[in-house]
Amino acid sequence: MTRVRVSSFALAVSFAALSSAPCSAQQTNEELAKAAQNPLASLISVPFQLNTNFDTGPEERTQNVLNIQPVVPFSLNADWNLISRTIMPLIWQPASTPFEGSTFGLGDIQLNGFLSPKNSGEWIWGVGAVAQLPTHTNNRLGNDRWGLGPTAVVLRLEKGSPWVYGALINNIWSVSGSSSDPKINQLTLQPFLNYNFPDGFYLTSSPLITANWEAASGQKWTVPVGGGFGKIVRFGKLPVNLQASAYYNVERPDNAPRWSLRLQAQLMFPK
Repeated sequence: MTRVRVSSFALAVSFAALSSAPCSAQQTNEELAKAAQNPLASLISVPFQLNTNFDTGPEERTQNVLNIQPVVPFSLNADWNLISRTIMPLIWQPASTPFEGSTFGLGDIQLNGFLSPKNSGEWIWGVGAVAQLPTHTNNRLGNDRWGLGPTAVVLRLEKGSPWVYGALINNIWSVSGSSSDPKINQLTLQPFLNYNFPDGFYLTSSPLITANWEAASGQKWTVPVGGGFGKIVRFGKLPVNLQASAYYNVERPDNAPRWSLRLQAQLMFPK
């Protein structure tokens, strides 16, 4: 019940903020595309990101992870913003043996907070902390340990240039014990590269590179390569960032997926 309450509270806070956010159609689709590519934009948004992971586990089955990722910026003063980014994964976990059933439920929620200067020029940056909460509804969907670590993001967003590029990085360590689950010590590195065309269409590559430092040699790294495309569309006055991409894991641990398909719909609430 505690885990369900935590996730329900996070959803309630996010959607309460959304309901109070004014919608505007003043920004062009190209401007909104660049804002969607900026993790530190002063823009409330709710991405729904579906990751379909193929050939997962010893049975080489398909796993689906829907990440609900509300992003809410807060103005602290004339110089600084606080950007809140929550990741709530809903996981369809396939069977790992012929005699085991599949599992569906909530995974471990991650809470990210970035401090970012309001006037940082063409190089935009933010630093902060990330916390991992053991909110999983099934033991196969998460780790019972709490996690904490630093996080940072930097990107280049030059006025008049079609390019937006940068990287997000964090490392999470476990800060509590568990009688059954292993320690957490995991690096996440997400470089991103976008090329924007007129009217909000763009090409994108944003692989999610991870390293589990607790794993055995040869089992630490997951390194995908790939990319896709996206487009800003409008439903009435509501802009939505639609995106599709595919990635192949050139380096992966045993039982990790061979390749993944990522589909995303990001609701955007510009000021």
